Amino acid sequence: MKILVTDGNSRPALAICRSLGRKGYKVIVGHSAAYSLASASKYCSEKCIYPDPATQPEEFIHFICDYIEYKKIDILFPVTDITTLPLAENIKLLPSHCVLPFADFDSVKRAADKVGIIKLAQSLGVDVPESQVISSVVDFDVTNTNFEYPVVIKPAKSRVMTDTGWLYTSVTYADSADDLTNQLNELDSRVFPVLIQERIHGPGLGIFMCYQHGKPVAAFSHKRIREKPPSGGVSVLRESIDLDPVALDYSERLLNELNWHGVAMVEFKVDMRDSSPKLMEINGRFWGSLQLAIDSGVDFPALLAQSVHSDIQPDYTYKSGVLSRWFWGDFDALLLRMIKNKNALQLPPDSPGKLSYFVDFIKLWRAGQHYEVLRISDIKPWLFETYQWLKSNIKRVLSRHVQ
Repeated sequence: MKILVTDGNSRPALAICRSLGRKGYKVIVGHSAAYSLASASKYCSEKCIYPDPATQPEEFIHFICDYIEYKKIDILFPVTDITTLPLAENIKLLPSHCVLPFADFDSVKRAADKVGIIKLAQSLGVDVPESQVISSVVDFDVTNTNFEYPVVIKPAKSRVMTDTGWLYTSVTYADSADDLTNQLNELDSRVFPVLIQERIHGPGLGIFMCYQHGKPVAAFSHKRIREKPPSGGVSVLRESIDLDPVALDYSERLLNELNWHGVAMVEFKVDMRDSSPKLMEINGRFWGSLQLAIDSGVDFPALLAQSVHSDIQPDYTYKSGVLSRWFWGDFDALLLRMIKNKNALQLPPDSPGKLSYFVDFIKLWRAGQHYEVLRISDIKPWLFETYQWLKSNIKRVLSRHVQ
């Protein structure tokens, strides 16, 4: 069976490639450049180069359809938002023999809308941070915002399709009313509506699920130990934990309402004030820390491939206490923590000091720890990533020196 995996330079694509390749599937890795992280794996049987979906979305769709027909691809696994959303929207264009085992476009689109998900969560009794929706800068009155600062500024969508390609957005923090006003004024008008939320202090908690046509069949959870940037972002060190019954219940309420199919990540912050999980967002696709779930015993890529041709019996068991470390991401976070102070990084006062952070970082080996990319049995992706990291950072240093 042939499976095409997109977004080959992403870590989840590598995890998918390794998982399915070990199980005997023929994995073809697609990317917009000749070389990528996943295509460096020994489990990649073939690679293809497609038009960049970020700047050429229509050309990307046509290429994928033609390539699927030419190579007789059985299953298509998109990985990031910029491939998942357009492929789900244009699923009718795909050759009939190829299966895209994801939710329909309307469900995927709803899941990607942070404003809509917050409103849906409130209607379902799911706890969320105190939130205010800003439709445009013109409609915004800072005197109507009663949150304590800092507040979170969160565009409704992580990626916004425009006439010239995808517009990337990010979550930021405002320390004062003036800062909030200035940041909103600097935003591209196309990213609105925007959520203004109270900042929840506490560890990040993820619930990861696989659904088969509206029925949950697998679940997994981890907590974030370190992130990049340290104030909150991509997890770089995380640990598998037992399923939190409240967060699991919230996740199932949301995904059931969306009539979900395929994989999804429901992200929470555990509020230190009352220890309750507060919904952050839903990612209706594979997630960055996918390898940890596989290492802990929940092979989501294999389950998703299996769901195409057979029924899956629900199984929520896995091993807790497994650690996964993305080394170069962790190193980036270390540099930020060493160079900048807590105020500059917008960290809470009780966060670890620089010395404690550094001492914990240099613990290269711990019981139950796996490195996400570095695998001795499949070393080339690690070498490729290391080369890319060095190249990027040397270039950045040289550009600053020239300036």
